[in-house]
Amino acid sequence: MGWFDSLKNELIDIIEWLDDSNDTLVHRFERHDNEIKNGAQLIVRESQAAVFVDQGEYADVFTPGRHELSTSNLPILSTLKGWKYGFDSPFKSEVYFVSTKRMIDLGWGTPNPVMMRDQDFGVVRARAFGNFSIRIVEPKKFLSEVAGTNSGYKTEDIQDFLRSIIVSGFSDALAEAKIPVLDVAAKYDELSAVCNEKLKAKFNEFGLDLLDFVIENISLPEEVERMIDKRTSMGAVGENNFNSFQMGKSLEDAANNPGAGVSDAVGMGLGFGMANNLMNNQQYQNSSNGGSTPPPFNEKKYFVILNGSQNGPYPVSQIKEYIKQGNVNRDTMVWAEGMANWDQAGKIGEFSSDFGAMPPPPPPMS
Repeated sequence: MGWFDSLKNELIDIIEWLDDSNDTLVHRFERHDNEIKNGAQLIVRESQAAVFVDQGEYADVFTPGRHELSTSNLPILSTLKGWKYGFDSPFKSEVYFVSTKRMIDLGWGTPNPVMMRDQDFGVVRARAFGNFSIRIVEPKKFLSEVAGTNSGYKTEDIQDFLRSIIVSGFSDALAEAKIPVLDVAAKYDELSAVCNEKLKAKFNEFGLDLLDFVIENISLPEEVERMIDKRTSMGAVGENNFNSFQMGKSLEDAANNPGAGVSDAVGMGLGFGMANNLMNNQQYQNSSNGGSTPPPFNEKKYFVILNGSQNGPYPVSQIKEYIKQGNVNRDTMVWAEGMANWDQAGKIGEFSSDFGAMPPPPPPMS
């Protein structure tokens, strides 16, 4: 160091940090041989704290303001150095400025899928990402637990570590919440609040406060999303019209793909229709047949007027069950494809025998 630098060091007694960055968490004040004069001026700006360190031991912490350094406002450092009646100029100590402002838009994401159990789709794999903000609330703890005696420390130096904490907490919160896959998108705010509360205590261990934890997206594997799209389509057209919907869609796809024959498209549509019929038959078995053999695959189906409203279509076996239960009588109006008009159930050959024989009209009284 030259003569002018030595003179400058003796004359300048101001310790401060002008932070022109957006990501610096800790800055060590650089001074030749860490010499600080008695009576030097320490300037701590808003959103800063200054921590004195003596030979690796953390001493006094200063909040925003202008401070004249003396034994009266350096009680911990005075004890460490054994000053009883003040100290001579200069004295050696390291000064670390810690940024206490909010560090925003720190990204997080799940590097690997998170396994979750869903009531509709079973075990599914979910990925998620979002952002969060932090603030240093205990500068001395942050230095001792995280930054140490590095000359500088930035958000990028700790972000990977914080992400691992977040992913672990998010995975636990998602599993404990037991939110159905179909409802996850509507629960981002609630799940974000749960994660924020769950993770705060862990962040506090390092002198940090977790702020503004946000879940931006939770995505599912493509095969699960296709299943959701299929279910949405069924809900939009109704299960009874789903066969027609699939047939029309298959023909449309065939028209857009000259390489595929129409017969292939029809086969695909029929395949979807068969699957849907099997689902319907299973529903009939569970709801009405009490575990008996499901109705024939191509059984004729009837619409029925019950309590003044149209219901169905139901297979013949289901109508017969309704007759046994008394829900359908001779005068109940029914209709099936191929009939010109609605007619009474007692007049339909498939059901007439289920009502028992009707006596002929009595002979005229003489």
